[in-house]
Amino acid sequence: MDHIDKKDVIRILEEIAVLLELKGESPFKSIAYANAARRLETLEEGLEELVRRGELTSIKGVGDALSKKITELVTTGRLEYYENLRVSIPPGHLEMLRIPGLGPRKIRALHEKLAIETLGELEYACMENRLVDLPGFGARTQQKILTGLEHLKRYKERHLYSEALIPAQELLEMLRGAPGVLSASLAGSIRRGNETVKDIDLLAAAGNPEPLSHWFAGLPDVESVTGRGDTKVSVVLESGVGADLRIVSPQEFPYALHHFTGSREHNVAMRGRAKQRGIKMNEYGLFRDDALIPCASEQDVFKALGLAWVPPELRENTGEIEAAETGVMPSLVEAKDIRGILHIHTSASDGSSSLEEIVAAAKKMGLEYVGITDHSEAAFYAGGLTPEAVRHQHEAIDAMNRKDPAFRIFKGIEADILPDGRLDYDDATLETFDFVIAAIHSHFGMSEDEMTARILKALENRHTTILAHPTGRLLLAREPYALDLERIIDAAASLGKVIELNANPHRLDLDWRHCKYAKRQGARIAINPDAHHLSGLEDIRYGLNIARKGWLEAQDIINCMGLGEMRQYLSRCRDARVR
Repeated sequence: MDHIDKKDVIRILEEIAVLLELKGESPFKSIAYANAARRLETLEEGLEELVRRGELTSIKGVGDALSKKITELVTTGRLEYYENLRVSIPPGHLEMLRIPGLGPRKIRALHEKLAIETLGELEYACMENRLVDLPGFGARTQQKILTGLEHLKRYKERHLYSEALIPAQELLEMLRGAPGVLSASLAGSIRRGNETVKDIDLLAAAGNPEPLSHWFAGLPDVESVTGRGDTKVSVVLESGVGADLRIVSPQEFPYALHHFTGSREHNVAMRGRAKQRGIKMNEYGLFRDDALIPCASEQDVFKALGLAWVPPELRENTGEIEAAETGVMPSLVEAKDIRGILHIHTSASDGSSSLEEIVAAAKKMGLEYVGITDHSEAAFYAGGLTPEAVRHQHEAIDAMNRKDPAFRIFKGIEADILPDGRLDYDDATLETFDFVIAAIHSHFGMSEDEMTARILKALENRHTTILAHPTGRLLLAREPYALDLERIIDAAASLGKVIELNANPHRLDLDWRHCKYAKRQGARIAINPDAHHLSGLEDIRYGLNIARKGWLEAQDIINCMGLGEMRQYLSRCRDARVR
């Protein structure tokens, strides 16, 4: 039996009071547990003695029901009622209580109105301005919640790529300018462009490692040093992200860069290939009969093993070594290939920027077109557009397109896929759009067969152009819903429909592991930022990372089309829809 003392009993009673509030139970029940906890705090007699004598009901506010529960706790070390209650509450709701200004009532409202169960879903809702018009919240509360979430993030074990990239780039820039540094690079999962990272890996070449080790540990952004030697320093930054610096000699740098970039699976395969050729491979070099094979660059390391250079993003042992052996490496998509973006929300629904502001920002980015895709009417929580609001928006878009024929605003919509697979809006309204993005925003708990059938029906709808964020995942927050994704991709390819690679760093959905399959099946991809703020337009770069990891080339991605080609493409799609 686990020992439990009075402090434990008080803590559990207080937590039960909160859990009951979160569930929306009668406030009197919650108050009863909270009052009992306070009575126990001032109890002068020994709790165990009262339990032994069966006299708990002598405590004011402790009736028979509470007496039995406290007795169970003290005598067995556990309380079945408490354990069942905890299981019935999404664990994220208890975490949310750590955010200033978020009490049980507001958390329950978030769950009832927006189905929010995790911290990640809460952050995503704030980033999409979902709390601004929610009764009892507003813009100020939303910002307070975002600030509170930032504080909680500091203690997470993993971080979104986007959260680690900026401090990583800043560290790299400082490292390259540090005294004695001859070469420096990012390494590890952040160099490979993974969607989440545990920490930031950096590699530097220096003749004398000790001064560099001391310099790195003393950087202003370092909150604490968790390990330090002459050749490796581990720190935690003020942002809460960990960073490891490894210091090697200039001669070792090319070999170490390959080794510490990884992945482990790629490195194992490379060492196996080296062994077949009588070569020993490790972070210190390539050796034949203990003699170093000189390599001046990482490219030389691959060349010594009879391979073309493999971009870091592909180093996951998913066929890159075989491709490098034949010299047929994909010409991976680059930022300069992106000519426009097609998934943007304005202030007409849940975005924060006007149509004019978005167009100005897109032009500044050098883009040739944008696709405006506010939410459809069913997404009432996101200010979804009524058919009348759609007409007004289209009139505004037409007026702006007449003013500047060199830049195009395409009329789109993010139409909800209803539980039965139908799209929100009637056919007459859907026919007014240049393109339609079909998306799931509700009923995530369907079975795999039900969800797959739901999405297949939406893809078969003649109005659907693009399937948005196909698995519904939120990184570090919500698992993908159950579905047969390969069947979905196959259907999209055969129907001529586009699969979205949602570039929002919380989503990055389509996953890179399925991009390669989509490419092989001939399904076209759209890298879309799903922007709700002007800064969200820049999220396209995170989608590019995933596209590169998924072996995608410009020819696989529809928004690598220039304006003329895109107009023709969407016109053909529209003709097929209205026939």
